[in-house]
Formats: sequence, structure tokens, C-alpha cells
Amino acid sequence: MRERIYRTNLSLSDAEELWFKALREKVFPHLCPLPEEKIDTAISKGRITSRPVWARISSPFFHSSAVDGYCLRFADSVTASERNPVYIQIGKDCFRVDTGDPIPPDMNAVVMIEDVNVVNKDGKEFIEIREALTPWQNVRIAGEDIVQGELIISENERITAFHVGAMLASQNREIWVRKKPTVLIVPTGTEIVEPGSELKPGDIIEFNSRFLGGLIEETGAEVKRYDIVPDDRDILRKTILKNIPDVEVLLLIGGSSLGREDFVEDVVAEIGEVILHGVNIKPGKPVLLGIVQNKPVIGIPGYPVSAFIAFELFVRPLLYRLQSMEPPEREEIEAILSRNIASPLGLEEFIRVKIGSVSGKYIATPLARGAGLMMSLVRADGILQIPAGSEGVEAGSRIMVRLFRDKKELLNTIVFIGSHDNTIDLLHNFLKRHYPSLSLSSANVGSMGGLIALRRRECHIAGTHLLDEETGEYNIPYVKRLLQGESLVMVNLVYRQQGLIVKKGNPKVIKGFEDLTRDDVLFVNRQRGSGTRLLLDKHLRELGIDPSQIKGYEVEDFTHMAVASKVATGVADVALGIYSAARALDLDFIPVAEERYDLVILQESLSLPMVEALLNIIKNNQEFKKAVQSLGGYDTRDMGKVIMQTLPLKGLSGSVAL
Repeated sequence: MRERIYRTNLSLSDAEELWFKALREKVFPHLCPLPEEKIDTAISKGRITSRPVWARISSPFFHSSAVDGYCLRFADSVTASERNPVYIQIGKDCFRVDTGDPIPPDMNAVVMIEDVNVVNKDGKEFIEIREALTPWQNVRIAGEDIVQGELIISENERITAFHVGAMLASQNREIWVRKKPTVLIVPTGTEIVEPGSELKPGDIIEFNSRFLGGLIEETGAEVKRYDIVPDDRDILRKTILKNIPDVEVLLLIGGSSLGREDFVEDVVAEIGEVILHGVNIKPGKPVLLGIVQNKPVIGIPGYPVSAFIAFELFVRPLLYRLQSMEPPEREEIEAILSRNIASPLGLEEFIRVKIGSVSGKYIATPLARGAGLMMSLVRADGILQIPAGSEGVEAGSRIMVRLFRDKKELLNTIVFIGSHDNTIDLLHNFLKRHYPSLSLSSANVGSMGGLIALRRRECHIAGTHLLDEETGEYNIPYVKRLLQGESLVMVNLVYRQQGLIVKKGNPKVIKGFEDLTRDDVLFVNRQRGSGTRLLLDKHLRELGIDPSQIKGYEVEDFTHMAVASKVATGVADVALGIYSAARALDLDFIPVAEERYDLVILQESLSLPMVEALLNIIKNNQEFKKAVQSLGGYDTRDMGKVIMQTLPLKGLSGSVAL
């Protein structure tokens, strides 16, 4: 049987050109402009006008008082002065008015109540005016805001809250708008199940339709979701043909790759036209773009990051153009890349990054790159596009990043780089709880990588737990060597238990490092430069164990939770990590060492209000301390204590100077 291949393997630019050319020729003439409908103006925010809206009446539609006071004819006050005040009779030549009251037709000025005296003469009340008024002083003229017949909003314009106010003020209770483009999302796959279902191995929870639905709604389109369709060619064909007449766009999630049960290409080709299948992008390569009954039908890859990239490139612009709008450009900033990125030649790659502002420059730290990693989208501040002709980007390079967040938020983000610890996620949550405008962005590159990033001014704080074999000290020797001459402070966060993480019940009866060399034991390691890796290598040297004897020594992960997960899921039998990770996944733990985990902060970051806020939580928040202790395997006896400093500090005590 011949292996299936992608119908097209176009570059991104060629794919975009081909797709939007097909839309202009075969879709837009039939769908654009969308039909119009009349709706209540009060609920029109976000809709697109199909007709211009003109003011039916002026606003205000009568002359009204702009202040509390007395209305009068300005001519009656022209001779008024301090020496020769003018007296005007109340109820005859002037009248008491409040702000917003209509002005009688023969009146054309209002004197403020605080600028007059009321006097009584011969049983009649008069106002005493000591300064002449000008015509229409303190009067809101009819039409001052909106003039009858004035254009409020033009055709093909998105309605804002301000438009709604102006239209209602000018007596437009109903207006004509374009129908929202309706997008039907059809999740496909026999293995797909609804959230909350009872799960069995092989099941995949269907969540792509919900997060894509949110993205679709942000464009102003309407979302409908179909029930999960199994991998069946006939059912898929019937589903498309049944629903395509009632929608403007149909998205099929899954089934667009080259697997034996991926039928999207065959079905779309049978009942319509496949414009392209396969684009040289990563992730998102399997995207399929087709047309059925003059309607776009898009096959979205099932991996969430691939789905997002395909949506961003090919669906988002389509939905805006169906509404006669140009898609808004995402804001771009220039940033400095904190780590090397290797990229496959010939593929346009999209890298999710975390961003923070350090020492007056934006720093971009790459996140995990797997197409199935939804959390990389949750954590991302923006996206870096690496051209197909590049094999990667070097650390320190200036790059352009398209932002997912407001640039102002990045200025309130603490950039944390270094060793992973579960307390950092907890600290992030407490920071957000007590200081909602602040965020903590963390990248797990190991203790050594954190100190190097600090030296390069690529982060505000580095987390480290490096044991020096010669002195038996944690962190201080490394900080002296790598950050020599820097003004800094090192504050303790926790002491924690490191040990061997094994499955519940320890079925392989692993007792120590010697067991890692057994033929029936598979190990998973931490990355080079991490404190955990250094601790492992120290014990191996002391025991005379050659790392090549350990199956899995070269398999690396970047967090304690990642290695614990591999043990929990059977990918590995044992890992070296912290107790809290083992406890979180209900694994057994064999203690090896207590280590000190510290935070290193340069002087220039120490005075930043957001760093001060973070240190305040560490030093003074008892609830945070109790939450850390509840994770298990942590000792908070020195939490917030200065372990080392090379600058004078206020409010902190206990130090070892360089």
C-alpha cells in the first residue's frame, strides 16, 4: 500500500497567497457582504454596521442650563458692576433652574447660584448681579453634542460603547448591522471524549473546540459546536453536507494528518475542493484548507499548539475579512533571546516565549516547543517566528516578538530564571493574590543557567541549589565565581529534600544509587547545569559509578514534576528529584540529601517595587510559609534570611559578605 503524502508542501508565504486568492475568487463573491439584520442599539456593541447611522435628533435637543442658578436675558445684565449692581425680579425676568433644566425661549443666559444674592424689595424677590453676562453663558445649546442629521457611525465599522451612547442619544433605538459570520466547529476522532467523561487509556479529552471557540468570538464571529464525530468517512461526509448550508465557515478539528483514520482530505476533495494540504510550518504542518459549496472548510490539526498556529494564520484573517474588516495586527516588540534555539531548515517555526523587562530591555525566554503542550500557550507572552531559511537563533540575538499580552503588563513582570522548584509556582500565585498588577515569569534552565542569565542581565532573580564538592557549601562558591564583582544579595527560600523518586510500593526495590546500574532499571535525568544533575554526578563519582552504566542517564527533563511524571506513567523506573514532586504524584521517595535553595538578586533589581513585593511575601507572609510546608519535604527555618550580600540592605538581616 502506498504511503500517503501531503498534497502540498508549500512555504508559508505561498500557502497564504494561494488560500486568500481562492477565498477572493470562490468564497467572498458569494458570502460578502454578509446579510444585514436590524437589532436593538443597546446590545449592538461589537457588531459591524451594514448602513450608516445618522442622528435623528440633536443632542441636547433643547437649550438647557449647564449649572444650578437663574436663567435670564443676558441683555438685562450688561450694565451690572460691583458699584452698580443690577436687580432682576425672580418669577418675572429670571427663573430658578437646576443643571439640565430647559431654558425658556426668551432667555439666553444663566448666572450661577453662587454668584448672586437674593434680596427682598417691597415684598418681591430679586437677584442681585454684580457682573455682566455674555450671550448663552452657562447654557448648553441645542445640538452642542450632536446635530440632527450628523453621521454617528459609517457603514462597515465595528460599534464601540461610545457609538452605542451617541446613537441612543440621537434617538436611534434600532440599527442595521451585518449578520455575524457563523463558524461551526466539528471535533473529530474516535478517541476523543467530552470533558468530565470517565476516562480509559487511549481517551483524549476534547478541549480544542472550546479554546478555539473563544478565539473565534474575539473576532466578532458566532460559534457553534457540533458533537464529536468518530473517524468514519461516511459520517464525516454527511456531517459536512448537512451543516455547511447554515454556516459561513466550518472547522474540522483532527483528521487532517496522514494517519489511516484521517479522512478529512479525501472527504473534502470528494464533495468540494482541497486548496492545499500541508504547509511548511512547525507546528501546524497538517492544516487543510478547502472549499465546499462556496464555503471555507478548514481541517485544523488536533494538537492544541498546531491548532492555534493554523487558526492564527489562516482562520483569524478570514473571519475579519468576512466582516469587511482588516485583521488587527498584534503588537510587536524587539527583545533579546535568552537561550539558543535550533530550528529545522526549510520549516517556518513558531516559538512561544516568556518576556520580561530587565535593565531597560525586553528578554525573551523560549518555552517548551511540543505541538501538544497547551500550557506553553497558557504561559506564553508572545510568539517568535523563525524563517524557513534559518537553522536557529543564537542567545543574545535581537528578535521581534508578536505579543499576546499588553506591553504594559510586561513591565510589571518579575523574570525568574534558574532551577525549578514547586514553591516558585506557589510564590507566583501569592504574588498575584496580594499584588494583582504583578506577575512572575519563570524559566527552568537549571541553577548554573540561572546565575549566567543573571550575569547577562537577562533576569531579575536566579534560583539556585549548587553544592560545591570542595567546601560542602551550597551556592556561595558558585556565586563568588560566576558573579564576581557584582553587588547582590542571596536570600534563602527553602531547604528541601532531594531523593530517588520511585513508583508507589517501590516494585523494583530500589535502595540507592548503586541500583541505577541494574539492567532492569530505567532512569530519567535532569538537564546539564542543574543542581540536581550536579548532586547526582557527585554521588556517582563517590561510588565509582560510570554514568554510561545507567540506562536513561542521557534522557533529560527540565523540572522535578516532569521527571516525577515519567516515573508515575512508567516511562522510567526512577528519577532524582524533590520530595514534593513525588508526593504530588503519589510516588515513593528515598531521601538522599537536604539542600539549600536560594534566590540571588542583583542590586539594580532589588530596589524595584515588584521585587520588594516578592521579598515581602517571602519574609513576612506566614500563610505563604504554611502553604510551602504543606507541600511536604520543605524546611522554612531560614525563609527570607540573607545568606550572603555584597551591598548594604535595609530590613533584612543575616549575611555572609564576599
